[in-house]
Amino acid sequence: MNKKIDHIGIAVRDIDASISFYEKVLTGKLIDRYTSELPGVESEVAIIEVNGDRIELLAPTNNDTSPIARFIKQKGKGVHHIAYQVENLDEALVELKELGIRTLEGSLRINKHGRRLIYLNPADTEGTIIEYCDYPNR
Repeated sequence: MNKKIDHIGIAVRDIDASISFYEKVLTGKLIDRYTSELPGVESEVAIIEVNGDRIELLAPTNNDTSPIARFIKQKGKGVHHIAYQVENLDEALVELKELGIRTLEGSLRINKHGRRLIYLNPADTEGTIIEYCDYPNR
């Protein structure tokens, strides 16, 4: 199955300062900003486009339960995940299972832009958090 990088997720502490950096230094454009308080997300998200590529800046909104807060406590701010767009997420999940790659329990969801996504288990991906996603309504 074909895959291409969809976006890179960056864990940040100060989303406003990070947006400023991406706009001023990397000449990016803020294309969306929203907060998700869904369990297992609890983050403010800013989507920045830099020359056609997308970056998701992720700041925790709850320091006790946000996975981004946990990530920052364990590893510090920086690259949180790399998202790969697949043609069909359901078929990709079958392929992953056949390859013995697990996904993170409870991470399958649809975001506000209609993107279906799931995270692969970092224990099976050499420690990198990888998101698979598709856009079924495009």
